[in-house]
Amino acid sequence: MSGAQLIAASLLVPTLGALGISLAGRWPNLRESVTLLSAVLLFACTTSLAPAVLAGGVPQLFVLEMLPGIALGFRVEPLGMLFALVASGLWIVNSVYSIGYMRGNDEPHQTRFYVCFALALAATMGIAFSANLLTLFLFYEALTLVTWPLVAHHGDDEARAGGRTYLGYLLGSSIVFLLPAVIATWAIAGTLEFTPGGLLGGASSVTLGLLLALYMFGIGKAALMPVHRWLPAAMVAPTPVSALLHAVAVVKAGVFAVVKVIVYVFGTGTLAATTASDWLPAVASFTVIAASVIALRSDNLKRRLAYSTVSQLSYVVLAAAILAPLSVIGAALHIAAHAVGKITLFFAAGAIYTAAGKTEVSQLDGIGRRMPWTMGAFAVGVLSMIGLPPAAGFVSKWYMLAGALQAAHWTAVSVIVASTLLNAAYFVPIVYRAFLRAPQGKAHGEAPLPMVLALVASALATLALFFFPQVPLALARALQGG
Repeated sequence: MSGAQLIAASLLVPTLGALGISLAGRWPNLRESVTLLSAVLLFACTTSLAPAVLAGGVPQLFVLEMLPGIALGFRVEPLGMLFALVASGLWIVNSVYSIGYMRGNDEPHQTRFYVCFALALAATMGIAFSANLLTLFLFYEALTLVTWPLVAHHGDDEARAGGRTYLGYLLGSSIVFLLPAVIATWAIAGTLEFTPGGLLGGASSVTLGLLLALYMFGIGKAALMPVHRWLPAAMVAPTPVSALLHAVAVVKAGVFAVVKVIVYVFGTGTLAATTASDWLPAVASFTVIAASVIALRSDNLKRRLAYSTVSQLSYVVLAAAILAPLSVIGAALHIAAHAVGKITLFFAAGAIYTAAGKTEVSQLDGIGRRMPWTMGAFAVGVLSMIGLPPAAGFVSKWYMLAGALQAAHWTAVSVIVASTLLNAAYFVPIVYRAFLRAPQGKAHGEAPLPMVLALVASALATLALFFFPQVPLALARALQGG
């Protein structure tokens, strides 16, 4: 298949998969088989695109002209390729996990769940392969809309409130900040096409600074404070949805868009030559530390993981804002490293809830003795979040720290070191409790087998990205032609 055909297939496979899932809704085994087949086919399409991109090619597909000079178009560059590989690969693992979780907890509306999940992956592929800001904006908004039913899945008052917060923050930030930024970019540059080196070279420092603020706070999925409350509010959703939000699609779409805008709309060279972005590292640094402190004080496990995600996302924003070549590589790598590590942690949280009914950190004494596979995988995810070998987070954090040192950005160095200690402070006690304290409550075993298989697979992927980082590293380096 040609590059254009593979792009089309990457968009159509999850869309048609959603239709197939809907039609097979009365037969759970068939419905879930369609889900798994769609996930495998999507991953096959994205991996087939990778060799051309790694060789320097830029596969593209243009569908129609929406506005004069602006097409609904798709172009696969290195950052988008990395994002697509991560999202499509984790859809397979999340689908296996979801089968165990949804059945094990006798969740309602399972067909709707799988349909929305497939549509979320279709929107994610549109974001990853977008050739211009308008295409990115359309699929970005589509992702918000198709994931809202997942957040409000349980339909009770708490779920509806979480869903309202989710929509309010994400649609509100897009309409108030992101859309005006896109329109202003068109007015200034006369184009919305993503361009290596950026397309705002002639703008003044003040204009660049204002536009950057609109983009950074308009991309609400990146959860930069104060546009972050939607993320912990969305924890009312089933755990596979939390994994989707935190690892596979939603927050990754946010930080992906941040890096793409900095590199392809503003240009790191353009921003480095002005004072337009001087404020951004400070905001990202505050988010990293403040979210870590909130996580440290949270007893609810999913809430602790949610604020950990807020903090980890701002690592990506901070690394991109430093504007050093090595830090931008670190930002791109952390999209992949955080994805595999954090999905492992959420999988483990869901397994604990399913097998033991426990949701609080204070309830986890000795649970590692009863659920060794689950908590062993959790410990691997913890290593990655802290940034310790042999886990993927060490590689991305190494490049971030090297970039901060390269740019002599001592505030960023201090924040990375301090947040690493905070990460250890709120994660290590969980592992200590799990393995080194006596078990509490009645005896139980592991969660259903599909859940355990999925979380072990994601933990192994976290280790694999440490030992075999060649593909993500090559794509991250190619982002700036390195």
